[in-house]
Amino acid sequence: MQLFFANKRKVWKVGEVAGLGHAELTSLFERRRIPAGTPILLDEAMRPVEPVSTWFRKIALSGLDPKSMRSYAYTVVMLLNFLLARGLDLRSATESDIREFRLWRREEADETVGEATWDRDSAAIGGLYDFLVDDGYVEARPWRATRRTASLRSGTSRDLRVRHMELEQYLYCRDVGFGGLAPDAGLDETFHGWRPHRNRAACELALMTGMRVQEWATILMPELGLETGLRPQSTDLSLSACAKYSRPRSVYVPVAAMELLDPYLHIERPEIVAKAQHSLRRRYRDLFVVQRFEADGTKVRGCLDGRTITRVIRDMKPDLRRLTVLETGDGLDPLALFIGQGGRMLTFSGWDRVRWRAWDRMKEWAAHAAAPQLPRRCWVYHDLRHTFALRLLIFLTREALSDAQDQDLPMSTLLDHMTGNPLLVVQCRLGHAQPSTTYRYIRYLKDPMREVDDAFREWTASGGASYVTIARHLMSLEEHVHAAQR
Repeated sequence: MQLFFANKRKVWKVGEVAGLGHAELTSLFERRRIPAGTPILLDEAMRPVEPVSTWFRKIALSGLDPKSMRSYAYTVVMLLNFLLARGLDLRSATESDIREFRLWRREEADETVGEATWDRDSAAIGGLYDFLVDDGYVEARPWRATRRTASLRSGTSRDLRVRHMELEQYLYCRDVGFGGLAPDAGLDETFHGWRPHRNRAACELALMTGMRVQEWATILMPELGLETGLRPQSTDLSLSACAKYSRPRSVYVPVAAMELLDPYLHIERPEIVAKAQHSLRRRYRDLFVVQRFEADGTKVRGCLDGRTITRVIRDMKPDLRRLTVLETGDGLDPLALFIGQGGRMLTFSGWDRVRWRAWDRMKEWAAHAAAPQLPRRCWVYHDLRHTFALRLLIFLTREALSDAQDQDLPMSTLLDHMTGNPLLVVQCRLGHAQPSTTYRYIRYLKDPMREVDDAFREWTASGGASYVTIARHLMSLEEHVHAAQR
């Protein structure tokens, strides 16, 4: 069996090589629509493996994102190979076979997985068998559902891991790690990094808005009101296709985040675009070339695959955003805000490389007097989102308490509670579907490690006699004993 993933752009290229015309390819695509990233499992004769391929298409048409479809596909292929080695298939598999597959994945495979990964695998297997039951391929799931084990999940409840930054840690991360400065804010002449203004601006945007990396890394210039070349002081950004689960929400981009974009927009980005013109022109036929903006910059109209189309910007998925450029008359200008070599939008793996290089710089300067304490593990971009949530929650809570004291009321009025509840405000800003997700931040409003240090400060050796003092005292006692014995 061979696993592939649908990619219309590659089909266009292969079709051109094979001599198929534009009309023939268009007819093929119109006959059976397959979303980008749909897994396709083929046997040795290059025929679709059923009923798995039909299930793949169903989850693709339901709107499952390509990343999740890819992980689901790999899980199902591993299960099929596991069963095939035993002379079984999906119909003949028993509960024991599925449980043994779990044991193999968790403890015996060349590369075992943890509980979180297995829970994702179990979701894929459960979804596949639900489809097989509905389709009449099997009568029921191979495993029995009880009150305690309704699925194959591990049953472990994992708490939200919230790791946030203090102010000095954030400034050190932004300016030293991403920006290439020295810890004392001076110029580091040994810095040989690439595009520090872009990286600092991205770091600030992530912190000040609380967006996830897949949200801020895929922003287009018109979404921040930058299509005219004039930067607004602040703006509101509408997220949809690039948000988690494509859940729409509005994001406020404050003045500080917009101001830090200036060095990048005026110094680095024009240079990147100028150097990328040859590469962009060579890829012209593969790009979505925008001729004009419509509806106050909320829509774009241009040419893609030989067709003139109009798209709502907030509904454009990351793959299309990476292809979108503006025909300015003087050249092609990528509409992506953050771009790298060749004028392309940085991929998530590209941003990961930026993060690890920044972490290496932070560790190199860790012994400097102005360097703050670093965590044991590398910072991740989601830590900036946690920092945003906690700082906003602390500020709003203090503000609400201050308002109640100023009004000299024993408790806030119902209207105040409804409009100014800190948790509800933070939930809205983060785009959490359930308030319970936001509630988990409450336990992190105070640093428990710092409280432990304060609570036991006088109990430790550093607060009283040192080990050296104790040793000397014991030695003096021994000398007195020996003298008495003599």
